[in-house]
Amino acid sequence: MSQEKQAEFLAENIKLKNTLNVINNETLSFIARRQYISDYIRKYREKILEEYKDDEDKVAEYFDHELYVKEEAYSTIDRKLKELTILKESPYFGRINFEDELSGELDNIYIGRFGLTEEGSYEPEIVDWRAPIASLFYHGGLGKAQYTAPDGKVDVDILGRRQLIVKKGQLKGIFDSAIDVKDEILQMVLSSNSNEKLQDIVMTIQEEQDKIIRASRSKTIVVNGVAGSGKTTIALHRVAYLLYNYRKELEGKVLILGPNSIFMEYISQVLPTLGETGVMQETFTNYAIEEIGLKESIIEYNEFLERVIGGDKEFIEDAKKKYSSEFIKELDDFIAYLEKNHFTFEQVKYFDEVIVDIDEINELYTNYYAYMPLFRRTQKMKRIIESKIKDKRNELVYKFDKELADTKASLSEEQLALVESDMDFRRNIRIREIVRESMDAKKRVASFLDNESIVELYKKFIKKERLSVFDLAPILYLMIKLDGKKAKNQFRHIIIDEAQDYSSLQFIVIRELTDCKHFTIVGDSNQRIVKFTEKAPMLDLCNVWNEKDIEHYELSKSYRSTYEIMQYANQYLNEEKIVPIVRNGKPVVTIKAESDEEIRDAVVDSINEFREEGFESIAVITKDVDELERINKIVNDRIHLFKFDNEYVIYRGGIVIIPSYYAKGLEFDAVVMIDSDKEEKKEDLIKYVISTRALHALTNVKIK
Repeated sequence: MSQEKQAEFLAENIKLKNTLNVINNETLSFIARRQYISDYIRKYREKILEEYKDDEDKVAEYFDHELYVKEEAYSTIDRKLKELTILKESPYFGRINFEDELSGELDNIYIGRFGLTEEGSYEPEIVDWRAPIASLFYHGGLGKAQYTAPDGKVDVDILGRRQLIVKKGQLKGIFDSAIDVKDEILQMVLSSNSNEKLQDIVMTIQEEQDKIIRASRSKTIVVNGVAGSGKTTIALHRVAYLLYNYRKELEGKVLILGPNSIFMEYISQVLPTLGETGVMQETFTNYAIEEIGLKESIIEYNEFLERVIGGDKEFIEDAKKKYSSEFIKELDDFIAYLEKNHFTFEQVKYFDEVIVDIDEINELYTNYYAYMPLFRRTQKMKRIIESKIKDKRNELVYKFDKELADTKASLSEEQLALVESDMDFRRNIRIREIVRESMDAKKRVASFLDNESIVELYKKFIKKERLSVFDLAPILYLMIKLDGKKAKNQFRHIIIDEAQDYSSLQFIVIRELTDCKHFTIVGDSNQRIVKFTEKAPMLDLCNVWNEKDIEHYELSKSYRSTYEIMQYANQYLNEEKIVPIVRNGKPVVTIKAESDEEIRDAVVDSINEFREEGFESIAVITKDVDELERINKIVNDRIHLFKFDNEYVIYRGGIVIIPSYYAKGLEFDAVVMIDSDKEEKKEDLIKYVISTRALHALTNVKIK
């Protein structure tokens, strides 16, 4: 090590020591604050209990308020203590030296996972990676740069950039880096095992990724990226960035939609490590079922794909139809048909008197409330007519009571005494008749104005009883158009991951249901296991949503797998080839197997070899569940594989066997690909998905 580097290392060690002292002092300060709040609440509680011991309502009112104060104070302090605990292990990962071009002042900042400013100081000890000035760290090189401050753009000259490796409070290395794909730290993180990777992504964000993460929140961002390009990383870091900078507007109002429960569990660890919790994470299927209120079982995504992969032609044609834009037109035509033909109005009589005629009902339907969705309109009409029934009921009761009162007034006391009980009896009978007629009139109105269940209506439309995942968006579409349905929760930003599989109708429904205007949409058009349309709707949102202000990004560099694996995966694509970064590994191995014994040896030997090389997460990936069951049965007497035969299995690492469609979005240190196809196809997106799940090693077991 040169003297210059030794001096820098010494200076950085001194800086680290000072920073750790600040972290320790801040930690003690926050612990003391927490204790103070705890003691204050305890003493105040004792005082309230004593003062209002005879007033239970006052005590209950106090405890409601106390709970709020306690939660607010504790959540703030606990969050800060968790951040400080993380910072104590690794306070920062980068340093930027720069000159402000306007003032000429020289400055340097340290970038970390969270920000830290010592109490009583105005200068940050550590700058949060999400802060605007931190974008300088992810800028491509030295020289002129710019960041956005509250007062506007600030021009700077970047003089130096260092990446710092700090582990367990110890400085392990200093790197002079231009933050490009040859970066030594990126190489080090990418070469680590997959269970470590998701924890280290803030220090390896590339410039092209950072640009997307920090893009304006007022725009919809669409990222089409190859496998391993960091799409999910970008989406999750964009959530953290937006919440950090716009917390007041966005907290509790961000939704992440992922492909399946396995994937959602897999990424659930990331946001808490970035300091964010309380973001709603759901699959589209579960979200739609919840919004519809559907109780019956449906053909879920796994069964849907099993049928498609298995070549069920009738099912494929049905799914293809529901995926198409023509199907949206059919739904609109169906809505127009219902508008004209679904309701047959009748005049409303009360006893023998017409109180609402057909012309008046038609006027309500076609004129006064024509602006309302169909089913909401008829319910409005029903309420109006029921109000008229109530008015008529009250009128008749009032008229009868007045006649009765007049009759009683005309009688002497002796006469009244003789007939009063009989008159009251007749009144009760008349009131019952009026009430019964009111109920009957309401039933007659309901018979022609009540709405049929939209789910049942849709089943009649498609002429099928059992629903599939592809029926959820159409049902929601009908609920929106017929009933004006809106989402139960309000969202101001929605992230859609693995969006390449979404239909145009799904995008339309999500937008109209939530009224959300701002989206981050990420996917890989090459990973569509089933190509129902030539162009993925996620790439055509300008037309789908009829919106111009959409920013598209293409990511062709893969940071996940070795050069050898990515080159191997490229053979399964017709176009849009992946550009692998220069991280070499072992060649992809192909083992031919015919008998069950050969298959068993190939799979088990490959797994044992991966174990010996120190790989922790290993997957055997099959085309579908049928193949999964067959392979698992063959190898079961020699090795135990954790089966992912449904999407509700929780992934905990180790050796798994999983079908291709559940593996999408996941990554493993090493993969055994089961290839049982009799013929090679020019384009094979299933094999592309399988092979790109591997980080470091891939073996293809080719079954003859």
